[in-house]
Amino acid sequence: MAFDKDRLNRIGEWMQSYVDRDRFAGCSVLVAQAGQEVYFNATGKRDLETGKPFERDTIARIYSMTKPITSVAIMMLAERGLFHLDAPVSEFIPGFSNMECLVPGATDISQTEACQTPTLHHLLTHTSGLSYPFNPGVTAKAMEEADILFRADQGSLADMTDRVARLPLAFPPGSRWEYSVSIDVLGRVVEIVSGQTLEDFLVSEILGPLGMDDTRFSVPQAGTDRFAALYTPLAGSAYALNDAKPAEPVLRCVDRPEKSPFLKAQMHSGGGGLVGTIDDYLKFTEMLRTGGASLVSPKTLDFMMRNHLPGDIASMGPASFAEQPMEGMGFGLGGAVVMNPGRVRVPSSIGDFSWGGMASTFFWVDPVLDLSVVFFTQLAPSSSYPARPQLKALIHGAMK
Repeated sequence: MAFDKDRLNRIGEWMQSYVDRDRFAGCSVLVAQAGQEVYFNATGKRDLETGKPFERDTIARIYSMTKPITSVAIMMLAERGLFHLDAPVSEFIPGFSNMECLVPGATDISQTEACQTPTLHHLLTHTSGLSYPFNPGVTAKAMEEADILFRADQGSLADMTDRVARLPLAFPPGSRWEYSVSIDVLGRVVEIVSGQTLEDFLVSEILGPLGMDDTRFSVPQAGTDRFAALYTPLAGSAYALNDAKPAEPVLRCVDRPEKSPFLKAQMHSGGGGLVGTIDDYLKFTEMLRTGGASLVSPKTLDFMMRNHLPGDIASMGPASFAEQPMEGMGFGLGGAVVMNPGRVRVPSSIGDFSWGGMASTFFWVDPVLDLSVVFFTQLAPSSSYPARPQLKALIHGAMK
């Protein structure tokens, strides 16, 4: 299917409307079909204070769009026969031995019972029982109180992973779906199995071979003048997902590019730590679309991009925040998979593989229409506005 150029131009008008209404400071969209670029646009500012424009080579925090990259790293090691996905994580990180989980209806972190140790597959699919501090629930509250979030300024991956292991799980592994720090834990597994830091492994095995030279855990020195500011519409923390927005849209800067911990990250967060450019991320999505680019086998990618849950995410009783709709949406290894576009209520193809980041970045790969789409902006949290379903509707509406 081809695109109608006039209808594609609606995307730019839509992007500009977000900038004009002070919803985004700036943003960019890149669309490729069958490996050929069919649309690019950037508008607005990457830094409102300095007036620097949001451009194609702007470096942005991709947060949870790090997760699919770390998941590919895990599968590369699995392909080499170094472990299998049903292996308990305690085989690699002893702190996860003798796990406890909250009893049903628990109101206190001390109300626990013995449970299974999560497997690597549980971690890959967010069914491990781990959580995030911005989720509801007892375990999430304990994480918030202990400041467990794998931020760029929070020390070593090994130490933070051990702190996670000391908390009880929110539920027995495999019984529910809850968005979590599980991919951060898997980043530590990559380090232990490979004998390299997570960044060294990603650079040598994925980012380097794909030519993703601006994508790292710390902003590359040559790219500091291209690094964007991070904004929130909230009056308080950008991670307080349920806080109300002011009556009038505002853009409050919460991470200045010249002071950001991403300039020299201590933490290698496999769940949310990378920064990079939109063209770099397209190289990764094109690898997913075309079948591995010799990094992993096409069969492994096909396995990753299938639904690994018994049904859709909604059927697994989630109470957590997520980057995607839950009805009609399954979950593969590192990303969501469209099972029923009607239930998702967003124009989609069956088999679309996608994920987003806390700063409202987003990507999807459409195997039916042969599409790779990447959207960049820098607004946290990503639940602030319905930009993602709107963009999908615009792109599907531009097809003849």
